Amino acid sequence: MTTTTTPSGRMPALYLGHGAPPLLDDPVWSGQLRALAADLPRPTAILIVSAHWESAPLTLSASGPGVDLVYDFGGFAERYYRMTYRTPAADALAQRVAALMPDTETVHQHASRGLDHGAWVPLRIMYPEADIPVLQMSLPTHDPEKLLALGARLRELRDEGVLVVGSGFLTHGLPFLTEFRIDAAAPGWSTDFDGWASEAIARGDVAELAAYRSKAPGMPYAHPTVEHYTPLFVALGAATDPGAPADQVIDGYWMGLSKRSLLIA
Repeated sequence: MTTTTTPSGRMPALYLGHGAPPLLDDPVWSGQLRALAADLPRPTAILIVSAHWESAPLTLSASGPGVDLVYDFGGFAERYYRMTYRTPAADALAQRVAALMPDTETVHQHASRGLDHGAWVPLRIMYPEADIPVLQMSLPTHDPEKLLALGARLRELRDEGVLVVGSGFLTHGLPFLTEFRIDAAAPGWSTDFDGWASEAIARGDVAELAAYRSKAPGMPYAHPTVEHYTPLFVALGAATDPGAPADQVIDGYWMGLSKRSLLIA
């Protein structure tokens, strides 16, 4: 895989499967994420929307230097709760994001909220030096049309070298898993949903993807709650042409869940 800027000169946008903290110790998936980052132009900053911060109205994380992390998980080794990812200040990006929103919409900033694991786990692998400003934006709705419109407002950031990332998991039926091993076989609902989504992505069929509740096989097991799927629409909305097929740069399964990730021109 060789990835550069898009034909327009814009940075690509990404939809990433982000895993849990043990992803940091998985040589296969970590290697895939490192390779993806190495093939991208170096971002001037990163704006990331994670499944793990649902908040309306739209809210931005703290943007000062070296913000603390959010350890929003339980039952893992103690060392994961001591990890840090101290990035430079992202104040300029916070101001740009706020300026891109409608005058009728107030953008709030959470002065003490840091990066949750949907942001810092994949970024710690992709950009381990923590030398790129990172700002997290809340997921304000699960309505695909509204998220596509939000992504469209962010599109011009890509012309400024900003990497726009939607972070989730293409299948996330944790309550329905019977094994909790990284190499566990994928259940049928996971493979069915993943195959359906892959085909729709290959066609650039955003309408099909948006109608997942009624059209996707494997529902509702693949997404008993949908916050890991809907960040996809922010990334698709930021596309130069949301109807163009995205590059499916990572596929396969982790704990039986689809880690399919996209690069969007």
